[in-house]
Amino acid sequence: MGILEMLGKKTSLPSPADALKGRPDALATADIHFVNKHRLQGPYPEGSETAVFGLGCFWGAERVFWQLYGVHVTAVGYAGGPTPNPTYHEVCSGMTGHNEVVLVVYDPKKISYEALLKTFFEAHDPTQGMRQGNDIGTQYRSGIYVANDVQRQAAVAAKATYEQALKKRGYGAVTTEIVDAPAFYFAEDYHQQYLAKNPRGYCGLGGTGISCPIGVGVAGG
Repeated sequence: MGILEMLGKKTSLPSPADALKGRPDALATADIHFVNKHRLQGPYPEGSETAVFGLGCFWGAERVFWQLYGVHVTAVGYAGGPTPNPTYHEVCSGMTGHNEVVLVVYDPKKISYEALLKTFFEAHDPTQGMRQGNDIGTQYRSGIYVANDVQRQAAVAAKATYEQALKKRGYGAVTTEIVDAPAFYFAEDYHQQYLAKNPRGYCGLGGTGISCPIGVGVAGG
């Protein structure tokens, strides 16, 4: 057992057999986005698309995306592990396998998926493995959870391009996982748009300061 595990900060994912069992019913969460007043769980406007990202503590991560033009609504939640409908405390235990993630519902006619990827990579350090700054644990890993093959191809290309840019500046390999979008479980009400409700709240998010050189063109339609 490593020192981080001894301190209660798990840096390896549990097996499905060892993961917490969770519960059959969804947790109660907000109905309306605190900032833009759009419906958090839909229905979303026709033509909307979704993206899911994990990039450290989801409080600061969500704020990065709700500020973008073309984003209809954002929500924080849990994804990537086998435990159904986990609580925040269960996720923090490291025994659900889940990541803290942000659901981004956006208009592809106003903002491209590539622009979201650029924002994602520049908002955190994707080389840190199971941590982000002082936030340590499997729930803080860098992840892109793709909805289709188009998103997967864009994510893989962006990861490779940014890794080259980072290596030129002395960084190691990008550890971002790119997997098919798993079930998304909405986090509890008090986590939604947390930094809008608590402007002086904690945000441990910090990027490398290095630009991600990928296309940011807006999709036509």
